[in-house]
Amino acid sequence: MTTSALPSPLPRFALGAVVERFGLLILVIAMVVLFSALPTSGPAFRSVLNVQTLVANQGVGLVVAIALLFPLAAGYFDFSVGAVASASCLVTAACTATYGLPLWVGILLALVFGVGVGAGLGWMVAYLEVNPFISTLGAATLLGGAIFAYTGGLQITSGIPRELTAVGSGQVWGVPTIALVAALIALVAWWLMSRTIFGRRLYAVGANPRATQLLGVDVRRIQFLSFVASGTVAALAGVLLLARQGAATSDSGMTMLFPALTAVLLGTIVIHVGRPSVPGTIIGLLFVAVLVSGLTLVGAPAWVGQVFNGAALLIAVAFARLARARGRAARR
Repeated sequence: MTTSALPSPLPRFALGAVVERFGLLILVIAMVVLFSALPTSGPAFRSVLNVQTLVANQGVGLVVAIALLFPLAAGYFDFSVGAVASASCLVTAACTATYGLPLWVGILLALVFGVGVGAGLGWMVAYLEVNPFISTLGAATLLGGAIFAYTGGLQITSGIPRELTAVGSGQVWGVPTIALVAALIALVAWWLMSRTIFGRRLYAVGANPRATQLLGVDVRRIQFLSFVASGTVAALAGVLLLARQGAATSDSGMTMLFPALTAVLLGTIVIHVGRPSVPGTIIGLLFVAVLVSGLTLVGAPAWVGQVFNGAALLIAVAFARLARARGRAARR
């Protein structure tokens, strides 16, 4: 007599895993619904103008955050990205407005500048084994001083090419042009980090450089290239900053660093938990932007945004550390 096989149990819906991977995205959606429904903030928050402004204002921040991703995936923090962006903004403005060079030359020189700074930092960190915190923070301080020395605390406002400022203020079918450019840069960065050998080696070096070295990977070269990529993307952020502002200021770039750092670290607790990623960074950036915009429209004091950014950064660091510890425990 034969007995029929018992049906295999249905796979359990791991609600906890879904909340862990997509909790921040769910929270962003909930905040959008909340601020859209509140009578004090709803009409302004859900207006097309507010949505366009919010998206356009995050374009530069997203590219700065992406610049942070490459060294962070390799295990390093690069505190120079904001300063490189500000300096590249100044390089583009000086070339076009002060010296009358074509726009493409100004953009090319800004990219060369970013690549040069990234290569210098990568060489110091990877080959000279200089502490990355000291080297990148020192570079940021140096660049901030150089920016102030050149500008004297003044802005470069006249002579900025209109075709560049049109990118910062224009729209394509109702979508801000600068947001489309930032999305294209994010797409390329996602492809590099997720679909190429370089990206896989980047994460491998960040997870365990010694084991990666034993597999025949040139760890120092990957570390060096991560800083080169960071400097290149930060330079692109500087060009977009000039397009958005229509002027180059004496800002040292630190005001761009911490929101980008918050977004990147928040991104490590969503989707690819414990690992920096482009999709996670976008969600982290939207989380901060939506909450600050909503609180401002509700009528919260101006200092709330700064307090929230600092608190979110601390929480993101704590959660990222816990996620890395859980990942190591799971691998063991």
